[in-house]
Amino acid sequence: MTDFLKNILWATDFSDEAQEALLYAGFFAKTFGAQLLALHVVPDFAPALYEASAVIKGELLQRLDSMKKEANSKLEALQKARRISFDKIIIKEGSASKKIIETSKQQKADLVVMGRRGLSAMEKIFIGSVANQVLRSSSVPVLVTKKKKGKPQVKKILVPTDFSKQEEVERDFAWKLAKGFNASLTLLYVLELYGHEFRNVDEMFKAALKKLKRRKKREKEEIEISEDVTRAIYASHGVVDYAETHSFDLIVMSTYVHKLARFFLGSTTEKVISYTSIPVFAIPPARSDD
Repeated sequence: MTDFLKNILWATDFSDEAQEALLYAGFFAKTFGAQLLALHVVPDFAPALYEASAVIKGELLQRLDSMKKEANSKLEALQKARRISFDKIIIKEGSASKKIIETSKQQKADLVVMGRRGLSAMEKIFIGSVANQVLRSSSVPVLVTKKKKGKPQVKKILVPTDFSKQEEVERDFAWKLAKGFNASLTLLYVLELYGHEFRNVDEMFKAALKKLKRRKKREKEEIEISEDVTRAIYASHGVVDYAETHSFDLIVMSTYVHKLARFFLGSTTEKVISYTSIPVFAIPPARSDD
């Protein structure tokens, strides 16, 4: 599985949720034999430096240098405390989301792992701004985690579906993840108030499952595959409720926006990430459209 995930970038702001994300980053890196890169972005002082006097500018530069050294020390200490080894520690300054995306490209990362910030009532509706911006701009998958207790595990993977052609890509990702973790796969269709007829859903499921079973036979894998349909007023609520009720360990979804899509637009993925306590492996438009 070394050709699947070679470089994993963990982005941290040293928050509790970032610490949880590190557990998953290390877990994924170990499972797939990938390199683990650690990134911290310090604030951009450029605007202040432009307006500051020589004395203040010197103080700001000293402060910036101190912050970088402190961040590097924290990351080195984390390695010892967590008994984890970073293949590279990267400290940058600027906009967090832009630097995360920039670094993922420079380091040829196959996956970005980060925590979802936000605890207020408003932030429960919308993803934290950094995670949101990374999700919308990243050209590689983003694993968004939340602060939870216990060690990471991936034994049950949920793949919401609307049976669009682009979903062949996310099913491929889900398959490789299931293969690596020895996990089961469940395809879920959320029937909204004005959704498809059940008989049509059955036909679409048969077609999707037929392809997966052919792959299972071809690759000689014993991956357990199942499908289900659930009702909900909103697709995002249906996905979250089903995943939580059935104790899934990972949700795999695309963030693409299809012109004819009625259920799983990018906003639905963002809402699922906002509401669920389960990690979400989000696949970006650039990869979904390949």
